[in-house]
Amino acid sequence: MSKPEYEAKARELSEDEAERLLSRMIGKLPGRLQNEKLTREQALAIQLELEDEQLEEWRRNMQELNNKIEKKQKRRKTDQQS
Repeated sequence: MSKPEYEAKARELSEDEAERLLSRMIGKLPGRLQNEKLTREQALAIQLELEDEQLEEWRRNMQELNNKIEKKQKRRKTDQQS
């Protein structure tokens, strides 16, 4: 299901951190937890992994956006110098 490193991270969460993570669960994950198809630890590990993946995607998107902004600024600078 989830990678061992995420299961280890899930075990180390404080109760408050675990509750915050559980509150952000979407899709089928909350139902699987509620129907006891997953343990709380497994659900937390999966959510941690999903959030790490989302963070990486967000970082890539922000880098692309920053690159576009930088290119526009360089073009404006060269246009102004001409």
